[in-house]
Order: sequence, then C-alpha cells, then structure tokens
Amino acid sequence: MVNMSESFNKMKPYLAMIGLQFGYAGMYIISLVSLKRGFSHWILVVYRHVVASLVFCPFAYFLEKKIRPRMTKSIFLKIMLLAFLEPVLDQNLYYLGMQYTSATFASATVNVLPAITFIMAVVFRLERVNLKKVQSLAKVIGTLITVMGAMVMTLYKGPIVDILWYSHGGGQQKAAAGSEQHWVSGTIMLLSCIVGWSAFFIVQKKTLEEYPAELSLTSLVCVMGVVEGGIAAVIMERRKSAWAIGFDSRLLAAAYSGIVCSGIAYYMQSVVNKARGPVFVTAFSPLSMIITAVLGAVVLAEQLHLGSLIGAGIIVVGLYSVVWGKSRERSSADLDNKLTKASSSHEELPVSVSDNVHHQTNPNMLSPPSV
Repeated sequence: MVNMSESFNKMKPYLAMIGLQFGYAGMYIISLVSLKRGFSHWILVVYRHVVASLVFCPFAYFLEKKIRPRMTKSIFLKIMLLAFLEPVLDQNLYYLGMQYTSATFASATVNVLPAITFIMAVVFRLERVNLKKVQSLAKVIGTLITVMGAMVMTLYKGPIVDILWYSHGGGQQKAAAGSEQHWVSGTIMLLSCIVGWSAFFIVQKKTLEEYPAELSLTSLVCVMGVVEGGIAAVIMERRKSAWAIGFDSRLLAAAYSGIVCSGIAYYMQSVVNKARGPVFVTAFSPLSMIITAVLGAVVLAEQLHLGSLIGAGIIVVGLYSVVWGKSRERSSADLDNKLTKASSSHEELPVSVSDNVHHQTNPNMLSPPSV
C-alpha cells in the first residue's frame, strides 16, 4: 500500500499536466467559435479573468489565510509582470494569431513552448547545461530541432491534408485562401505569444520562491489581469457594443477559459512549477495539439496543411529529446543523492566506534600503574 501511494504521488504531476492539455484543447475550440462570431479578443481576456477572479478569490482568502506571506513591493511588481505577460500579452496575441491561422495550427505552435522555456531557464540559471554529459547534450540538440520545426511551420504551408475520411467543403477552402496573406503574420504573433508565455513560467518560478501560496498567487494574477487587460481593452476596443454579452458562445468562452484555463491552470502550473520547474510544466503541449486537431476537424471543419504536420512532427521529436534529457538528469541527481546519503551514514560508524574505544581506553591509560 505504501509503494502504491508513493507511485501515485509521483504520477500526480504527470496526470495534472496531461489533464490540463484536454482543458486547453477545449478552450481553443470554444474560443475560436466565439471569435469567429464577432467577439473581441480584448474583451474576452477581460471577462475570462473576471470569471476566474470571482471563482477563485474566495477560496484563496479562506484556504490560505494562515500561510499567505506578507505582500511586499518586490512581490507586487512580479505579480504585475505576470499579469502583463500572460493575460494581456500572451492571450491577446494568441487569440489574434489563431484568428489569422486556425485552432489546430495555433495549438501546434505551442509545441515550441518547452524549447523557449528551456532557453530562458538556462539564461536565468534555473537549468544547468554541461555539454560533456549526454542528458545535457540531448536537451540542447532537442531545443535546436524544436526551433527548426517552428521555422518549417512558419515558412512552409503545403497542400491540404484531410485527417478524417471526408473532404471539406469549398466554402472553407475559399475562406482559407482569403486568409493566406495573414498566415505568416499570424504565425509570428503565435510565436511571440509563446515567448511571453515562457517568460511567464520563469517569473512564476521566481515569484513562488518569495510568495509560496499558489492559490493566492493565482487569484492575484487574475485580478491584475482584469485591471491591465481592461486598460488595454478600453484603448484598443472603442465599440461599446463589443462589451455586450448574453447566454451565448461569448459567455461560454469567458466562463470555460476563465475557470479551466486561467484559474485551474494557473494554480496547477504553480504547484508543479514549484516542485519540478518550468521545463517540466511545458513538456506536455504536443498532446494538446493532437486533441485540438481532431476536435478542430470535427467541430470547425478546419483544414490541416502538410507544412503544419511536418513542422509539428519535427517539434515533437525535438521536444522529447529535451524531455528525455531532463528525465535522465533527474534520475542521475536522485542516484547521486542516495549515494551521498549512503556514504555519509557509512562514514559515521567508524567515528562513533573510535570515539567509544577512546573513551573506554583513555581512563586506563591516564591512571597510575598499580604497585
């Protein structure tokens, strides 16, 4: 029973990150439906974090009331930066890039997230690289392969590939041809949002060192996301009618993405990021691409291009080279810790024996000889 419990605890981070990819796949589809029906992505970001704030702030206040650290200027500035990187910069660029391309393509570009995060983690010394070791070499080579895959997706579109048994209608093909000119700009927006998302995980890791209250940090990021996103929305979206919302796809997109992909996602990523680091958190993104590709073809009748498939395949190869190096590195670190503990406990035994012998023989050696 103890071994089963330990195995389940070890699997928790994996299960959490895998489950999160299903949540992201649903968000890609639901959000794109509302955006295609005229919902402003600036407004969606604001409403999304309003929902997340209303749901998670009460839990954070009561559940972490005793363990929540005191707010300092340094922590507050980091929270402001987190709210700018994810809710404002990342999400708006992502929604706009997804409108210019497709939900499937947008989810495929997320595959480059682990590579960008790895590079930033090395720069900020959250990851170590020693090219003399195989695991470090695998991480570096995997990162380069992932960047190559992203370049293929950007520069080569290729013919349409039907991933299901039926062909798509001509209206969809005309729409795709009309958006051809936006494909490159949409890809650049998506890759830029990935850079912002990677920076979010790096800053999140640093913030958790000073503010180790994951649920409170999640709620504060959502609240600041409402403030900063609201300012951006007022500047960029001048139509008052754009703020109108009812019981339709707009409300569904705001509620689903706010609860699942802002509140739950921020919290789960904080917990796993604190324990395993930012590279591990971002290592499961290819699963989201596969789920979104299937849902996009079924629900939205999206077209998948050969360039996207080739680029995504290259990215997956590079990604799992990075993951393999990361896992080997962790295994060797655990083995070194066990060997260190074993050697230290082994060295303590002779010292204690010699001390006992010293204490036992020392009085006789100092006593005067008997006559």
